[in-house]
Amino acid sequence: MKIFQESLVLQQRRRGFHLITTEVLQGIPQLRDIKVGMCQVFIQHTSASLTINENADPTVRKDFEMYFSKAVPENDPDYAHDDEGPDDMPAHLKAAMLGSSVMIPVRNGNFAFGTWQGIYLCEHRNYGGNRRLVITVWGE
Repeated sequence: MKIFQESLVLQQRRRGFHLITTEVLQGIPQLRDIKVGMCQVFIQHTSASLTINENADPTVRKDFEMYFSKAVPENDPDYAHDDEGPDDMPAHLKAAMLGSSVMIPVRNGNFAFGTWQGIYLCEHRNYGGNRRLVITVWGE
C-alpha cells in the first residue's frame, strides 16, 4: 500500500462556501499513482469546515450561506464566547455541524465523485485568513 500526505494553504476567502476541488487535486499530485484507494482532506481550523456538495450551480453555495446564517445567527446574547467578534461563536458552531474532514474514494488516479460533486471550503468567518489543509491519500 502507498500512503502520501501533503499540506496545502488556501488563500483567504470571503465568508461563504467555495469550491476547492481543483486546488486539492493540485495539492496532492501523488493521487495519480493510486488506482484504488481513499483520500482524506482535513482542515486545521475550528471556524471553517469542509463538505461535499453540488459543484455546478453557484446558487447552491449562496443558499448554503443563507441557511447557515439563519440557523446560527450572529449577536445572540446567550453566547459566552465572543472574544473575536460577533461571527466567532457562530463560526465554531457551523464548523461543528459540517465537520473538519471529508473522505473521497480514489479510482484510477482521480476522485471518484458523482456527476455533480465537489469539495467546499465553508468559510464561516468574515475575515478568517488563510486556511490550512492536510491531504492524505492511501491505496494501491
